[in-house]
Amino acid sequence: MLGKTVLVTGANQGIGKAAAEELAQQGAKVVIVSRNAEKGRAALETVRAKATGEAPELLVADLASLAEVRRLAAEYRKGHDRLDVLLNNAGLMVPDRRTTVDGFEETFAVNHLAPFLLTKELMDVLKATPSSRIVNVASDAHRGAKLHFDDIGFQKGYGALKAYSQSKLANIVFTYELARRIEGSGVTTNCLHPGVIASGFGQTYGGAFSVLIKMVKPFLLTTEAGARTSVYLASSAEVRDVSGKYFAKCKPVRSNAASYDEASWGKLWALSEEMTKLPGATS
Repeated sequence: MLGKTVLVTGANQGIGKAAAEELAQQGAKVVIVSRNAEKGRAALETVRAKATGEAPELLVADLASLAEVRRLAAEYRKGHDRLDVLLNNAGLMVPDRRTTVDGFEETFAVNHLAPFLLTKELMDVLKATPSSRIVNVASDAHRGAKLHFDDIGFQKGYGALKAYSQSKLANIVFTYELARRIEGSGVTTNCLHPGVIASGFGQTYGGAFSVLIKMVKPFLLTTEAGARTSVYLASSAEVRDVSGKYFAKCKPVRSNAASYDEASWGKLWALSEEMTKLPGATS
């Protein structure tokens, strides 16, 4: 990874931080994104201590805001003329239904709309970088999910796991449609299940789910183990020309049946463009 530049969202803790550390150790210049400036600065020092290439950087942005996502992309483009890997890692689970500043259900906004918009905003620099990669962190939580196009924000019948599972299915569907749209561009995209990780995930808003996560934490994978497939997809020569696949334990696996409904690929893309107020470009 020496000489390559990697942007990692949600890199202040958990598997995002572990992935940033490993990629920096492999020689990449890592740009970490954190919502919290103080936590971001602490993570930056940890990543810097591991770096063998160019010094890492920190960009602060709240991905729950579409304006912040656009600002993040603009700030990145201002300081960099290449992007070898975009690692869309940031994600959350919200115990009670909340809406963002843009009026969208928070789980869907942060877990899907933010990476969708950030990827679109950085596509030019990705295409300008030879053999660049987009890696989206999904989850096997998607397996019991479907896309609720009639109520994507769960205004009725909200459930934390239901909303999270839908957002992870959206990550996979987005990856499959994106791979189709950018085929032949020199950019690849894949998504992954990291495993069930002992990290800060699920702790943002506290509550019963936070307590449960703390109870089972001794039985979960380490963040380093959870980051392994993200790092593999970001760096391995084995997947340089692979695109549009779902991975677990560094191997391609089948995602759920709903994810292969190609009609839903275009439907989710159109809905995402409408929600993020993007023009209907195809790439």
